[in-house]
Amino acid sequence: MEARETVALETNDKIAEFQSGDTVKVNVWIVEGERRRQQSFQGVVMRTRKGGASSSFTVRRVASGVGVERSFFYHSPNVDSVEVIRHGIVRRNNLTYLRGLSGKNARIKERTQSGKR
Repeated sequence: MEARETVALETNDKIAEFQSGDTVKVNVWIVEGERRRQQSFQGVVMRTRKGGASSSFTVRRVASGVGVERSFFYHSPNVDSVEVIRHGIVRRNNLTYLRGLSGKNARIKERTQSGKR
């Protein structure tokens, strides 16, 4: 018997459908001592990993000129919601090449209703 068979995963209905290259806003619960508050993290989805309980996605943003990447689990109770701000056009799932780019080179083209620019 495997662990994934014994534990039922609950999907979060507040997580919108997104893919790599999309700009998302992730609302996360933060615990500081006895207090609990909500914090948002907005950036570009760098990669998505599908795989049952270990499904995760990585979001990157530039804060004060420094690139910050943060990984989130799909099934984590700390992830409150994920909102898609804009859809991007990319050809691959793992966008690690964005780490070496800055300024206008790091932009991702936006996908419109027709699926193209």
